[in-house]
Amino acid sequence: MLLEVDITFGAVLAVLLALAAGVVAVTHLGRARDTLLAGARAAVQLVAVSLVIGWVVRSVPLLLCFLLLMYAVAVRTAGRRVVPAPGRGWWWAGVPIAAAVAPVVLALVLTGLVPVRGITLVPVTGILVGGALTATVLAGRRALDELETRRGEVEAGLAIGLVQRDARLEVARRAAADALLPGMDQTRTVGLVTLPGAFVGMLLGGASPLHAGAVQLFVLIALLMVQAVAAAATLELVALGRIVRPGVGEAGEAGRRG
Repeated sequence: MLLEVDITFGAVLAVLLALAAGVVAVTHLGRARDTLLAGARAAVQLVAVSLVIGWVVRSVPLLLCFLLLMYAVAVRTAGRRVVPAPGRGWWWAGVPIAAAVAPVVLALVLTGLVPVRGITLVPVTGILVGGALTATVLAGRRALDELETRRGEVEAGLAIGLVQRDARLEVARRAAADALLPGMDQTRTVGLVTLPGAFVGMLLGGASPLHAGAVQLFVLIALLMVQAVAAAATLELVALGRIVRPGVGEAGEAGRRG
């Protein structure tokens, strides 16, 4: 066993979380409370999920319901992170996540690479949904930030005859592409800088290093696919004005009405 789950384990986790929140507070990053809440939520959710997974693996309908719950939480998290209240269109975050994850999971099930069993389908789907969530948040936030900062360029594009979608794409495309960098860096440096969770988990489970490496490679390539689709779909929704922050989409709307 990698870690002994005992009182020392809990104490070390509490100290690490407190130190993380302390660093955020001292450096005035403005997220100290969020850091503490994130750690506390993670603890509660992981305990709950650990208990639930042992239950849902025995029933395919329960397994599908659990996967839908994972998707719903990811959509709300991504949508609210990209378009904070009182923004509109946060629910559109469900489109890039579904478009990225569903085809990959379906292909894995149909080819038999991942059986319809909770013990395998839940972690694989969770990894892919997490990757799509991250790409959606990064692409959406970066694209909307760029449109807000460079609003004049969008107006200039509309003035020379570009339609709203094209004018917004010209400004936001490069910024949204930054969403792909974390996944690319993780893939590029795997084995040299980090040993990701799937690889370590396989080794601890008794698999050979070669088998563990093959599984990790599969996960990384699948994540590249999922994140590329999620980022591209998010950019398209931002360009079409479906995902909008208050004050960011007015230029395009005004140009379209004019």
